[in-house]
Amino acid sequence: MIVHKVMRRVGGVALAAALSLSMIGAAPAFADAGFQNWVAGFRKTAAEAGISCGTYDRAFRGVTEADPEVLEKARYQPEFTAPVWDYFDNRVHEESIANGRAMARKWKPWLDRIESRFGVDRYVLLAIWSMESNYGEILKNPAAMRNVVRSLATLAYADPRRAKFARTQLIAALRILQTGDIDERHLTGSWAGAMGHTQFIPTSYQAYAVDMDGNGHRDIWNSVPDALATAANLLRKNGWQSGKTWGYEVALPPGKLPAGTLTLAQWQNLGVTRANGKPFRNMSDKATLKVPDGRGGPAFLMLRNFYVIKKYNNADKYALAVGLLADQIAGYGSLAQDWQRPFTKLSFVEKQELQKRLSENGYYDGKFDGRIGQGSRDAIKAFQAQIGVEQDGNPSMEVLKYLRSK
Repeated sequence: MIVHKVMRRVGGVALAAALSLSMIGAAPAFADAGFQNWVAGFRKTAAEAGISCGTYDRAFRGVTEADPEVLEKARYQPEFTAPVWDYFDNRVHEESIANGRAMARKWKPWLDRIESRFGVDRYVLLAIWSMESNYGEILKNPAAMRNVVRSLATLAYADPRRAKFARTQLIAALRILQTGDIDERHLTGSWAGAMGHTQFIPTSYQAYAVDMDGNGHRDIWNSVPDALATAANLLRKNGWQSGKTWGYEVALPPGKLPAGTLTLAQWQNLGVTRANGKPFRNMSDKATLKVPDGRGGPAFLMLRNFYVIKKYNNADKYALAVGLLADQIAGYGSLAQDWQRPFTKLSFVEKQELQKRLSENGYYDGKFDGRIGQGSRDAIKAFQAQIGVEQDGNPSMEVLKYLRSK
């Protein structure tokens, strides 16, 4: 998981624990009174942590009840487990690559400074920005942004499994307000308190936040330079190796290969080569072989920087998606061996067309954003049921052709 998003992911798996049914089912008046009592009681804890009465009062002004949407998101248990190709198709695609290149041009002077100061590859930072907030687009959606103080107080009050962590994050959020880096109206984030363009929870903000633009505030909500520098600082402090890649796509020889970590020279001696035919660099570097889609899919040798990216989010798929997206933004090309999909892949534009046609036929009521989530899959399944084919929910060319023929 991301060190600054433990509320959302642990060990690379989405957190989704059931809350107390009695707490969730309580009558609103009871819940409001209980929450207000909790807020009053937490004042002492905050004071002992050095939070002034003025800061506390400002932070909780207007926060009179727990946030029911936070509770709903906290208890939601997704039933769908995405296959590996689905994860990457929704994150590494034509739009995320094109937008990343546009952002590389737009923010080049700042990326030059950040790269020079922290030694972290600019394309990795752009890929993280894409993965975390779609280059800041999520921050423009009021429905996606919540009052961080209210969200964390809700979890601390109503979620026994997250209460200790939420209390810690709430104190850290109050400290952010007290330092003046952001005011209470703009201290917004996800339901679990992840904040800004690069989605830091409050304690990690305190550990890594950087005032890159020099305006006296570490503002990851409104300052892209601050947000990207903060991500760079996290990677640098966790051991990023400047000038080196995260890993290589490789071609494997027949037969079984050893598990564990070997040098690139040793892997090469075993018959492992770069998939694009180019030579490895820094042959003494150590690497671990990973085949996330089995031997029939793409294979990778992961180097030190791959594991540093996992300090941001402790999931192999996340770190690999960052690496692959970074490489494509930089112009290094796509995979030599594609993922093993059981259907014909759609382009990003074709996925948008699929969603639009599903909507026109009454199956889908979401955005035409080219991202295939559960709503899109349910719509595809409903359409497949109507036409009498297997209900796999996959965004395939076969389904799109059926829709085009209607």
